[in-house]
Amino acid sequence: MIRAERLHVKRGLIFFFSSLLYALCQMLLSNIVMEDDLWKNFHIQLSAHYIVVFAMCVADYQLLLFLNKHLPYSKNIIYRIIAELTGLIAICFILLLVFNFLIYNVLLVPHEGMPSLLTKFALAMLTNTPILLVFELIHYFQSEQKAIADSEKAQREALLFEHETLKSQINPHFLFNSLNVLSSLIYINLENANKFTKALSKTYRYVLSLNRQPQVTVAEELDALDSYLFLMRMRFEDSFYFTIEKTASRQESKIIPLTLQLLLENAFKHNIATEESPLNIRLTIGSEYITLENSIQPTSDTDKGGIGLKYLSKQYELYGKKVVVQHTGSLFIVKIPYIAP
Repeated sequence: MIRAERLHVKRGLIFFFSSLLYALCQMLLSNIVMEDDLWKNFHIQLSAHYIVVFAMCVADYQLLLFLNKHLPYSKNIIYRIIAELTGLIAICFILLLVFNFLIYNVLLVPHEGMPSLLTKFALAMLTNTPILLVFELIHYFQSEQKAIADSEKAQREALLFEHETLKSQINPHFLFNSLNVLSSLIYINLENANKFTKALSKTYRYVLSLNRQPQVTVAEELDALDSYLFLMRMRFEDSFYFTIEKTASRQESKIIPLTLQLLLENAFKHNIATEESPLNIRLTIGSEYITLENSIQPTSDTDKGGIGLKYLSKQYELYGKKVVVQHTGSLFIVKIPYIAP
């Protein structure tokens, strides 16, 4: 808190002295152009010019805040330049009208040979343009720093996501359950045991082969999902029903790796699945979203374990996409947006 207050004080002092120095330079320039005596009414001239410079700084700063919010360069650079020039002219004209009376009719005694309104406007433009350029440069460097910080944050989030995903896939419970199923199959059905081993191997191979890959196609995810579903069918048998519906051709569209597997894992982990009350899961490949719906049959520890939707949502937020989660009376619905078409 104290450090932040010191930083604000430091910035305030820098702004005060820099604007004061700029006011001195502007006053010197205006005296040269108007052929006035610099030292005549020095304190009055300096005060007046400082007020003008300060007002310009405030107006320019507010102008840039407005334009950066409503008309950034990335949206339309031509319109942005036109809007900025229009704002610059408007600020100079308004300040000229407001302060013309104050400076030349109140603080300073009118005299012959005073500059024309056009000359004053030219001086105002000459004074205000560098101020606006400085604010533009400051905004540019701040944007660059923010972009670097966001990129580093994205990398950290990606590493965290990968770590949590791998931890989820190789946690003792998953391995223990899989090995238990495999052990039972060896004595019951060697063919299914062999298929189970291959599916388990394929599932781990897919997870490990991602190697921090930021995006995968829907086709790749569906292919990996088949192996995971086979493992779940061997484990839960007739305790769940899974259907998939493809209403749009989005096989080459990109999504976050392991999205579908994590959604299914979330459904199995937080719901009861028995033959008497099977868990119903439906996956829909739509034009705008991949939608997974499952019946709500909550376990007693729904808040424990698993990677959950939290990490998945963070990953999509890094791409400017939003994961939609909905609850109805009997259904839990998750809608996953496509990252790229």
